Amino acid sequence: MSETIRESAGVASAGPPADVELRSVGPCQYEIACRAGTGMRVPARIFADEELLGQIRRDRSISQLVNVTTLPGIVDAALGMPDMHEGYGFPVGGVAATRLPDGAISPGGIGFDINCGVRLLVSDLRGEDVTPSLEALVHEMSRSVPAGYGRHGRLALTRDEMDRVLGDGCPYLVREHGLGRPEELALIESGGVIAGADPSQVSERAKRRGEDQLGTLGGGNHFIEVQVVDAIFDERAARAFRLFSGQVTVLVHTGSRGLGHQVCTDHVKLMDEALHRYGITVPDRQLACVPFSSPEGRSYFGAMCAAMNFAFCNRQVIAQRARDVFRRVLHDRPGAELRLVYDVAHNTAKVERHGDRTLCVHRKGATRAFGPSSGEIPAAYRGVGQPVLIPGSMGTASYVLAGTDEADALSFSSTCHGAGRAMSRGAAKRRVQGHVLRKELLARGIVVRCPSNQELAEEAPLAYKDVDRVVDVVHRAGIARKVARLRPIGVVKG
Repeated sequence: MSETIRESAGVASAGPPADVELRSVGPCQYEIACRAGTGMRVPARIFADEELLGQIRRDRSISQLVNVTTLPGIVDAALGMPDMHEGYGFPVGGVAATRLPDGAISPGGIGFDINCGVRLLVSDLRGEDVTPSLEALVHEMSRSVPAGYGRHGRLALTRDEMDRVLGDGCPYLVREHGLGRPEELALIESGGVIAGADPSQVSERAKRRGEDQLGTLGGGNHFIEVQVVDAIFDERAARAFRLFSGQVTVLVHTGSRGLGHQVCTDHVKLMDEALHRYGITVPDRQLACVPFSSPEGRSYFGAMCAAMNFAFCNRQVIAQRARDVFRRVLHDRPGAELRLVYDVAHNTAKVERHGDRTLCVHRKGATRAFGPSSGEIPAAYRGVGQPVLIPGSMGTASYVLAGTDEADALSFSSTCHGAGRAMSRGAAKRRVQGHVLRKELLARGIVVRCPSNQELAEEAPLAYKDVDRVVDVVHRAGIARKVARLRPIGVVKG
């Protein structure tokens, strides 16, 4: 495609010019080139098609992505995924890598819901096997996993236990509490524990907020879904991931809850105060950052990694409760045992090697997509690629993809993390009545447990981009390839 799309950047005067060009540079790729005197250190690149670009242009996400190009130490390009929409500082769906040791780290490039991620569990049952028990399954799931803003769990942590969760992640829960299976730790990104976590850098307020939230779902777009595999696109990869047509699966989408939010809140303030000490100027104060190697950078990274461990553990506890529900409701029926396929993280900054460079890769509303030859993925998936889990909006499909080796050069081995909002929560509530949506979902065979009709309306399918189109873009661009589509039959939300 040769057409050029013009977009008003709308950045602060210290940033790039107000008029920028998006030029087609590859399959489903558009680029905003650097221009002298703008502060841009690298181009901005967006993975999208024309329709998705039209939706992306409705908010300030392109302006925010251009602002990201001004970060000290940024390399190659600031990247926007097809689910991109406006966020805090960085757009949600934004990826940026900075060169270590002195490139910037920015909390705005990770977000408040640190390690909001997705875990996929599978059974050997088919959809028709659970239909008679579906209402009971979803009901018991909603009773076993507290959901909603401020909801507390049943697993209260002592201060010592909290520090062990923050420092040691999922291996601690498996070894000391019997929550999960040792052989499945390899099927969690980074083994469910991030090196560099420092519980001492997590504030007491953050720890208090998290001490009784382990094993809880939270609100917003977080959910547990009972699903059925309704399409297979790559038979070889599906076999490696143990997926088959008609199979019953469970997808868990949640993160670090109030603890992660507080970690971000604490360190955004500290970095904002530190900007002048390092002579850093940014076009938006929400992009506050410091050199990775600075005391403030190391402190934030240690706290952020600890919050990532908390989120991994949160999904670990929820997965165990989902297993218990399946056993209890289905009476230990053969094939009902849930097995882990993979757990992927969104909203992270990770130290990674890409080529001959050591980089801090910010993925805000984006996830890893490592290819078949990567030594970073489980041995069982080498030769196929890392499982990439893309949840759709409530009532639409979710996808399983596989990472590609080409993604390393294209996107720092990163891809989208979901459908991405196309409408604010307020706008969705003005367009949708929650009780009507509940009836519509039920008429389509989807059992819903959500105590709030307002919350249901906020997460209505029309509030999100078309997940099929979003996934097609990353497939066509070559940063991940489609493996399977999952259709929801039961939903638990806050």
